[in-house]
Amino acid sequence: MLSRYDPFQEMLSLRNVVDRLFDTQLNQLENTTRPLAWGLPLDVVETDEAFLVKASIPGVNPDNLEITFTDNVLTIKGEVKEDQEVKENRYHLRERRFGSFARSISLGARVDGDKIQAAYEHGVLTLTLPKAEELKPRRIAIKPGKVIEGK
Repeated sequence: MLSRYDPFQEMLSLRNVVDRLFDTQLNQLENTTRPLAWGLPLDVVETDEAFLVKASIPGVNPDNLEITFTDNVLTIKGEVKEDQEVKENRYHLRERRFGSFARSISLGARVDGDKIQAAYEHGVLTLTLPKAEELKPRRIAIKPGKVIEGK
């Protein structure tokens, strides 16, 4: 059977080989034992009264967290210390993260920074950021007025 030569197919095959080579090399770099900075996944929920921010950070002492709120930007920083117990043995699997982490988010509405509350329970950090008074929805009552009857 005869097949037509396609130089583009050859280039795609070469590209796939090179991509696999780089993927392998990058994965090996990520598996080194040096600390790497990692992101902090967050859940942010908005209610009529406040923003609720939740972050799962098990194993972190709340005293080692730094939470700041400046110019309507919430920043959470911390560090997970590496276990030093296993030095002479070889790891077969190492998926737990360690090292420093930081996450900053900008909130779309103004927050009353003096009333922010933080709680930490079972590895979950929960922040309550109340909205500023001028942003909270208000119900405006309609007062009965004079009714003018037309003739």
